[in-house]
Amino acid sequence: MHTHLIGILAILLYLSATGLLALRLAGYVRLPGLGRPSVLGIGFAAVVLHAGALYPLLISKSGLNIGIFNAASLIGLLTASLLLLASLKRPLENLGLVILPFAALTIALMFAYPSRHLLSAQSSWQLDLHVLLSLIAYSLLGIAAVQSILLAIQDHQLKNRHPVGLIRALPPLQVMEDLLFQMIYIGFALLTLALLSGFFFLENIFAQHLVHKTVLSITAWGVSAVLIWGRWKFGWRGRSALKWTLGGFVFLLLAYFGSKFVLEVVLQ
Repeated sequence: MHTHLIGILAILLYLSATGLLALRLAGYVRLPGLGRPSVLGIGFAAVVLHAGALYPLLISKSGLNIGIFNAASLIGLLTASLLLLASLKRPLENLGLVILPFAALTIALMFAYPSRHLLSAQSSWQLDLHVLLSLIAYSLLGIAAVQSILLAIQDHQLKNRHPVGLIRALPPLQVMEDLLFQMIYIGFALLTLALLSGFFFLENIFAQHLVHKTVLSITAWGVSAVLIWGRWKFGWRGRSALKWTLGGFVFLLLAYFGSKFVLEVVLQ
């Protein structure tokens, strides 16, 4: 019950921060308490409570429980944390309109549908490192996917000379694009390390229960590599960046959650 209360408070804080962002974008920027520091402060408080609610469900004496909804909650936590930390130096907090409600949703799903998929307490540090690198890469590329959508909308509205709402509050197009590719570069590097750690440290990365995850993850890596090459060689931006960024993220989504859903929910 104590864990559920902490989780509910985290959900309320995530939604409060989202509401403040929405009010800012609606033009109520002069109202007390709607400043950027308030949004980030509430967001960080939500992240701390989220971690407090997730920890006892994720960490057990038997090992690490990375069932599908626990894993989703961990990715929600990492994504919100990375966004808020990046927002301390970069004007990225408006992405919280999508990412913070997503983090709140993962908490609700974690409580509503308890899942169990244990990594043994005796598992090696190499396996733990592989899992951590994979989750951080997934979180960063998830933020990049959200930003690529906003970037495409921003580019379209600026070309048609009628930017409205959220788009008006975003940083200049060039800044948004530079931030997008910075996240893609870092996410790609972490995904590369995650795949290498899997090849070196897992006994058989192409085992029957892992082969689909491995193939889809390698495909996502290949899509991201093509995007980076296209950016360097041809200066890809706009729709090209959107399609390749979303394509890579969809393959990652299928690799992790698609396989976990089939194994844990459908086949149990």
